[in-house]
Amino acid sequence: MSAIANYFKLDELNTSIRTEFIAGLTTFTSMAYILFVNPSVLGAAGMDKGAVFTATAVASAVATLFMGIVALYPIAIAPGLGVNAFFAYSVVIGMKVPWETAMAGVFVAAIIFLVLTFFKIREKIINIIPQNLKLAIAAGIGLFIAFIGLHDAGLIVANKDTMVSLGNLTTPTSLLSIFGIILTFILLTRKTPAAIFIGMVATSIVGIIFGLIKLPTTIISPVPSLAPTFGVSVMHIGDINSLQMITVVITFLLVTFFDTAGTMIGLATQAGFMKNNEMPRAGRALMADAVGMTVGAVIGTSPTSAYVESSSGIAVGGRSGLTSVFTGLFFLLALFFSPLLSVVTSQVTAPALVVVGVLMAKSLRQIEWEDLAIAAPAFLIIIGMPLTYSISDGIALGFILYPITMITTGRGKKVHPLMYALAILFILFLVIVAH
Repeated sequence: MSAIANYFKLDELNTSIRTEFIAGLTTFTSMAYILFVNPSVLGAAGMDKGAVFTATAVASAVATLFMGIVALYPIAIAPGLGVNAFFAYSVVIGMKVPWETAMAGVFVAAIIFLVLTFFKIREKIINIIPQNLKLAIAAGIGLFIAFIGLHDAGLIVANKDTMVSLGNLTTPTSLLSIFGIILTFILLTRKTPAAIFIGMVATSIVGIIFGLIKLPTTIISPVPSLAPTFGVSVMHIGDINSLQMITVVITFLLVTFFDTAGTMIGLATQAGFMKNNEMPRAGRALMADAVGMTVGAVIGTSPTSAYVESSSGIAVGGRSGLTSVFTGLFFLLALFFSPLLSVVTSQVTAPALVVVGVLMAKSLRQIEWEDLAIAAPAFLIIIGMPLTYSISDGIALGFILYPITMITTGRGKKVHPLMYALAILFILFLVIVAH
């Protein structure tokens, strides 16, 4: 045990193996939905759902274990939501590209990712982002995941007249989430250890008691075979031979790049890891994502990304890579105990997301709001993430405006040249996505 504590610097980070275990379990339960959502989304593209389930768990485990052991961060990685929908609905169904070819596009993007990460290009980009914009990214992610939580709870629903509106609060599932939210806030205000995790467990139990959550009929199930998807991407690399497919590869690259970069910055800021506006071991953390994306492409799943739900583990005290190690191990265990995951419904995870959103919003106070040249792009990032339902889109809006406001206030020379390049790149990115 002492060797583990020394390797992960638990004493230095003021944490313990018990705390890291609870944090890893909290993070896993917060993002376990991807094990069911990803096969459903990619299944719409014609992929074997069983194989995608296994690929999702394995790719998540490999990337998250790499993050924990090598990068030493409590950040989990799994196939990203949004980019998987782009894969299935835009590329395969919309463009009528065979899923085998689309998966080859993911593999090519992953190889490019590895190269960019190896030469520390991604790390340099993260480190040149101004402090105020990093704080805005953290706060924006907080609003974004709180919005997701409120929607999952049924408290916010779509409305054709007002876009969104308050949901039916008398619905039993919504009442269950409301119970979870109130209970978790009570536990937090009383400084109860592992408040978020206790809130999720209590919400699950109440849901089961009132028949809102069904108990699984079995506990252990066979692991589905990877045979239908394994190696398909490598065998179809030759299909990447058109302008359309090159555009698809670039889109996979850009969305994953900035989703992961934005999430890592936000989580590192939340946990207090940032030093002199830089993220220590950023290269290793980004390599974990690149490794996950490459492994995922080979065995059969869409691009991986750092998960904002990692903030729930950080919120209960996770501070070292041991949190990620436990999360990764839980993904491997999930291969055999998948029926148990059905207990962790969206109504159970919703309270955790809302609470974490509140905790992440505290970075708002550190932004220089009195300087409009900085406040305006920061605000666009913050408000853009929940309103576009995309971390990368929110970042794009703020990064495009930032050089403009700095130039108009006579501070154009203070803007790093890469920020100008990113602004141009984001304009092109938004044009590509729009089409």
